[in-house]
Amino acid sequence: MNKEQLWQRYQDWLYYNEDLGFYLDISRMGFDDQFVTEMKPKFDKAFADMKALETGAIANPDENRMVGHYWLRNPDLAPDDEIKEAIIKTVQDIKSFSQKVISGAISPTGAHKFTDVLSIGIGGSALGPEFVAEALGTNNSPLKIHFIDNTDPAGIDKILAQVQKRLNTTLVLVISKSGGTPEARNGMIEVQKFYQKHNIDFSSRAVAVTGMDMNSKLEATAKEENWLAIFPMYDWVGGRTSELSAVGLLPAALQGVDINAMLEGAKIMDIATRKPDLKTNPAALLALSWYFGTNGKGEKDMVVLPYKDSLLLFSRYLQQLVMESLGKEQDLDGNTVYQGIAVYGNKGSTDQHAYVQQLREGVANFFVTFIEVLKDREGFSPEIETGVTSGDYLSGFLQGTRQALYENGRESVTVTIPEVNPTTVGALIALYERAVSLYASLINVNAYHQPGVEAGKKAGNSVLSLQNELVKALKNAPSALTLTELAKEINASDEIETIYKILRHLAANNRGLTLEGDLAKLDSLRVSYSS
Repeated sequence: MNKEQLWQRYQDWLYYNEDLGFYLDISRMGFDDQFVTEMKPKFDKAFADMKALETGAIANPDENRMVGHYWLRNPDLAPDDEIKEAIIKTVQDIKSFSQKVISGAISPTGAHKFTDVLSIGIGGSALGPEFVAEALGTNNSPLKIHFIDNTDPAGIDKILAQVQKRLNTTLVLVISKSGGTPEARNGMIEVQKFYQKHNIDFSSRAVAVTGMDMNSKLEATAKEENWLAIFPMYDWVGGRTSELSAVGLLPAALQGVDINAMLEGAKIMDIATRKPDLKTNPAALLALSWYFGTNGKGEKDMVVLPYKDSLLLFSRYLQQLVMESLGKEQDLDGNTVYQGIAVYGNKGSTDQHAYVQQLREGVANFFVTFIEVLKDREGFSPEIETGVTSGDYLSGFLQGTRQALYENGRESVTVTIPEVNPTTVGALIALYERAVSLYASLINVNAYHQPGVEAGKKAGNSVLSLQNELVKALKNAPSALTLTELAKEINASDEIETIYKILRHLAANNRGLTLEGDLAKLDSLRVSYSS
């Protein structure tokens, strides 16, 4: 297309939401009118599926659950008064608790106020809160937040070192629906032991966000140990769509973020994305672009390039939301489909000095999502050159990269917000939640379960069980054993590679095991245990 034709196409496909100052441009995706016409029956079904979901239908058939994260920002949509009142009460309780912590009405022994928050969680219990903290947290936040989001001992040590001098005034959030998720449980236990080591009471500084009346181990622990507070996670809200529940609202509120504005931004976007009309529904326009860009089969990756430092973690947040929701081996009819869209990204214009070279001239196995923010900064921007500011450069690089990619046959979507604030962040979260839901309907997959994640957990647990058997056998062995002898001893000859890796890890961490022999010749190794 020539520039005049592109300008017309831009006007034809530009979406604008006046209430949010939000723009969506899909004009640089190469679909035509015939494609849109062919997709209409799929979208009619998707819109109907979304309407049923929001009214309380079982949208997660594998786990027989409703899917209700849309009710979180509009409780009037909830299917019954009990759920509605629970949502309203939770938000009120979060605001009240956070204000008391910030004001010092709730304070630690020996200090006027809490100074820090240490949030422990994994996956959806971490990625959303981390994204919002990066996007909306400031140097003036009333409490400085830190995250333990893995079971990496060195990573835990690094975070604990950051709060050690202010441990007495550090509030701990433990976020886990069941309380049994290993990463969150391990982080909690390590932090508890760290507080004990420094003779500081943990329970009076601990808050749980967990499933209530759902046999949650975390709820039981928090009640038994008389923790400071417990906030609910709902059975009908999945981890990756939980940012606008207590999971994300509590950490945000403790940082002084206006959670009402986040919820309002999401509510406004929900209204816009609820319209059963493709051209006036921004989430449907995104889903259409994804379907065209990947041939409805995940054949290309989604590269997310936010041109704003504060949105650095948006691509990580979207990785879970998109990939865990859409990456499925089977569709709802039981057919093997291997669906999904891979997501990656960093930020502009850093990426122009990293992988944009490949995006423009390498393998064309992607489409780009540019995230544009119109407002450069608070206050005055000095000129870097006559009539040009740093923000002008950033805007120019975005426009230039978009053009350079298009000229080489690389397609893109551009999302534009007026500034990064609680309202627009809430809107972005809602936009992509809805786009994922609509796209899942288009490709006929269950977006709300994660059997692949569960499979990995089960496999990991089996490794730990094998480890316990190995250590027990070695303790009882009268002399050193070869790997083959040890495997036979515990009737696990088919697991010899896993056995070797377990032993190597234990030996490297001085866990009482000794590996003797040539480490390059595994058949020569002998292992023994010494207490």
